[in-house]
Amino acid sequence: MAVQIETLEKLERRITLTVPAQEISAEVESRLKKLSRTVRADGFRPGKVPMSVVAQRYGASVQYEVMNDKIGAAFEQAANEAKVRVAGMPRITPKEGAPEGSVAFDATFEVYPDIKLGDISTVEVVRVRCDVDDAAIDRTIDILRKQRRTYAQRPASEGAVEGDRVTIDFEGKIDGEAFSGGKAEGFAFIIGEGQMLEQFDKAVRGMQVGQSKTFPLQFPADYGSKDVAGKEADFLVTMKKIEAQHLPTVDEGFIKGLGIAAGSQDALRADVRKNLEREVKFRLLGRNKAAAMDALLKQAELEVPKSLVAAEVDRMTAGAREDLKQRGVKDADNAPIPAEIFQAQAERRVRLGLVVGELVRQQNLQAKPDQLQAHIEELAQSYEKPAEVMRWYLSDRKRMAEVEAVVVESNVTQYAMNHAKVVDKALAFTELMETQA
Repeated sequence: MAVQIETLEKLERRITLTVPAQEISAEVESRLKKLSRTVRADGFRPGKVPMSVVAQRYGASVQYEVMNDKIGAAFEQAANEAKVRVAGMPRITPKEGAPEGSVAFDATFEVYPDIKLGDISTVEVVRVRCDVDDAAIDRTIDILRKQRRTYAQRPASEGAVEGDRVTIDFEGKIDGEAFSGGKAEGFAFIIGEGQMLEQFDKAVRGMQVGQSKTFPLQFPADYGSKDVAGKEADFLVTMKKIEAQHLPTVDEGFIKGLGIAAGSQDALRADVRKNLEREVKFRLLGRNKAAAMDALLKQAELEVPKSLVAAEVDRMTAGAREDLKQRGVKDADNAPIPAEIFQAQAERRVRLGLVVGELVRQQNLQAKPDQLQAHIEELAQSYEKPAEVMRWYLSDRKRMAEVEAVVVESNVTQYAMNHAKVVDKALAFTELMETQA
């Protein structure tokens, strides 16, 4: 096999592959003979089908398989001889002018880039911290109460107030014309919990059962539906039912219902604090990891292989389709999902993966066994039977690979924080919890 290597531009390379035609023919013949032992055809006993029939029926597909196998093997051998690190899959195209008795192909591909990490000590990184205080515990207990609240119909003489669950009919019009999604009957929501636009929420406060009201509503410019974003609508609302909420008392029964055997206020607050501190820790890790990764990217210099970005876009598109399926969207496999919406994020992921991989290699930041064990133990503590959770992780290579990736990211984050210009910033508990983890 003759090997020719060309540098096209940046990361793109081309290798010319030649494979003896006789080698291909011999392999095709061998596979067809093997296939003839089991193939079935009308009028012939199993294993007695003539080779001419087998070749006519399966020759083209076997030829295709052999060509793929031979070219793949030739490419792998050529890449190894050339000592190139191939990024993504090669693009194979036939090439004319092959030596007599051979077939030739061009394999065009990309190689992994050289990566210059830069000096992270010149970059400022904001490291956030957050404390779990009594107010955070009180807020969480209130949420637990709301999750277990009940409702009872409010007397007809009383108007709706914050916290009530109201059932309404409504119809909205823009310039006298109805619009999609602007009408509903028997629609229920809770006042004051952000389920409706603030203007709508305020309009129904004080209304009594049977009362109707017309009011204007200005849709925000960034409203989800582009058809009504930034426009003013007139809504007619009729109150059908008002239910007042009842929050359970935080007593022994309520506390034991949460799985806290002691049933005391102190035990409840201790359990809430423990869970909040665990959640805060993981959210802080997420925020600080993102800041550290941004710092690494800011200093790194590299070309990004287009093939890896394209593969990442494909993965993200497939993930989006799977998400649509989980949401019950019909014909999700054919839903129009433009690849360009993932392009920037895919490029960042690939760039970050290459930078992190190079830093891990240079600084020996691989996950150690004791780190993996400690991380799994910490994850398991939030479950009722930690030992079973640990066995669940340890028994599956894929899950362990996910754990290893998290630990490596933690090591990289710690390295960046140790070497960058770190500025510590205190974050309010509510601010941390209201942002996406």
